[in-house]
Amino acid sequence: MANTDYSISQLIQVEACTNCQECARVCPAVEASQQGDLSALYRIKGLKEILKGRRGIVSRLFGKGRPIEEKVKEISPTVFRCTLCGNCQEVCPVGIRLKDLWLSMRQDLVHSDAYPKKINMIRENLEESKNVFGEDNEERCEWVEDLDEPPDDLYVRDQAEVVYFTGCVAAYFPLAQKIPLALAEILEVSGVNFTLLGEEEWCCGFPMLGAGLRDMFGEFRDHNLKVVREKGAQKVMFACPSCYQMWREHYPKDIEIVHASQFLLDLVTQGKVPLKQLDITVTYHDPCDLGRGARVFEAPRAAIRSIPGVKFVELPNNRESCQCCGGGGNLEMIDAKLSAEIAKRKIEEVLSTGADAVVTACQQCVRTMTTYVKRNKIPLQVLDITQLIHMALDK
Repeated sequence: MANTDYSISQLIQVEACTNCQECARVCPAVEASQQGDLSALYRIKGLKEILKGRRGIVSRLFGKGRPIEEKVKEISPTVFRCTLCGNCQEVCPVGIRLKDLWLSMRQDLVHSDAYPKKINMIRENLEESKNVFGEDNEERCEWVEDLDEPPDDLYVRDQAEVVYFTGCVAAYFPLAQKIPLALAEILEVSGVNFTLLGEEEWCCGFPMLGAGLRDMFGEFRDHNLKVVREKGAQKVMFACPSCYQMWREHYPKDIEIVHASQFLLDLVTQGKVPLKQLDITVTYHDPCDLGRGARVFEAPRAAIRSIPGVKFVELPNNRESCQCCGGGGNLEMIDAKLSAEIAKRKIEEVLSTGADAVVTACQQCVRTMTTYVKRNKIPLQVLDITQLIHMALDK
């Protein structure tokens, strides 16, 4: 393969690496595995070798060392055993856009046929079902039926002021469905004129980039934009940080977007959400895509503090330095053991605060941390910000 999967800027940035090892110091995968070859430093060194080895026919035919194809296959596991948390990018002293680089590397590896074959399952599911899990896309709104009084239209309306873009995980995973259920009831009580897209909602595109399948994205983006515009909506709201970040970075800017934590804070501030007292101590976990990615730090904290009786304590590592839960970057599918080990370290940090519950603003974080807590019988609640506000909702 050629080096066309990388932008000119990325090719320049790779050469700027100073080998300072700061990226390895903060990498959750390196810490959990104690394997230095999972670090950004190792990847960049390997990428430099690959890029140089591809330059020119003379280099490919007569260059010293191993064939480039061998190096490509050797580096593949370290590229895909990554949560894409962006912590390495956060601390890089020369400002290399490392997360974008990892996405380009994954695309390169797919084009080079040097990728985990489970990626094929993601591709097939998206092609056939328009969602990452291969579920019937007509069932995206079936969770609405679990409400105490579901509306006849299941919130799929011809026109509305706000589109609630649910996302694949919250639409299909029973554990994560608690989030849209809580959010829908809050929106109903608050009098928000909103709609779901139903079967017309397709994957936002984030799993494609994470799987190295960027070539598929355009069709999905164009479709989602079309159906949102047909609703005449003024705003699109996301409870999923990855969907929000995807729209923020890869969709046109002519549609206003907002994360649920920001939207709920506005409703609470306007007095539209009646809240009762909750006697609970909570800490907050910044989702990687919402925190480091979109720089949304204060809205979830302000929403938590707005609930009467709630005591809030910060994690030792918070905001830009918050440690990944282990649920990102398709890692759970590629290396479930490593994902669980990262989750273990996250939960240990949470327990150190003495909090009764860890609150986050991401369905994947909820799913990953809840799975670890339940398997290990740990007395800790894991809640999304929507669930916490729903608990305090004075009906």
